Amino acid sequence: MKPSRLPLITTLLVLAFFYLPIGVLILNSFNESRFGTRWQGFTLKWYERLWEREDLWMALLNSLKVAVFASIGAMILGTCAAFALHRYRSRVQTAHALLITMPLVLPEILMGMSLLLLFVSTGIQLSLLTVTLAHITFCVSYVALVVQSRLQDFDFQIVDAARDLGATKLQAFLKVVLPLLAPGILAGGLLAFTLSVDDFVVTFFVKGPGSDTLPVVIYSMIKKSREFPVINALSTLLLVVTFAAVWASQRLTADREAREGSD
Repeated sequence: MKPSRLPLITTLLVLAFFYLPIGVLILNSFNESRFGTRWQGFTLKWYERLWEREDLWMALLNSLKVAVFASIGAMILGTCAAFALHRYRSRVQTAHALLITMPLVLPEILMGMSLLLLFVSTGIQLSLLTVTLAHITFCVSYVALVVQSRLQDFDFQIVDAARDLGATKLQAFLKVVLPLLAPGILAGGLLAFTLSVDDFVVTFFVKGPGSDTLPVVIYSMIKKSREFPVINALSTLLLVVTFAAVWASQRLTADREAREGSD
């Protein structure tokens, strides 16, 4: 009896559904045609025009600033949250776990509106600072879950051995625990960086004058048909950066698991 080809065909159709539009977008970034309805020849002029757009580079700089600081903040807070959730069991920690996982299921439009109301009610002026705080809010959840998964397989007897050899709690944490958890923390940070760079909905609510990030500027460019080729070129570059960050995150996680398996 021959095996059914239906699973293979279904998988290929699903992959085509997800990745064919991305391939068309990348192809049109090198298309001479402005509207991409047909191929009119290879060109790099859209990338040249992208290089001349100072507003896009300023928005990219804003996105990178927010993503870097949001990732650092999320790594610090997420790691602390993961340790607290792993080491302690109480009703408070149950509520803590609920608060950590809530941003994962809460619609982004509700999160953006609630954060906007919070900033307005407290008198905080909307700026890159409010965008960064908002991004930390939802990035913490991803870092905490990644680090918590690493802590489940962590052998704390190593810490006890370090303490028996005369290390203080701080020395044991800095020289034993932190280096062993560093790949998981960095993997969560890279994931937070990717989510921060790509976020639009939350950023749209909490941004202020002069604090437009790249997704917000791209959204305003979509309204003009003459901007489509430049958007294609910019999206292609963003795809390269995003896939590189995800690949690096997966490599860090895979290397960590390989070292644990060899030990």
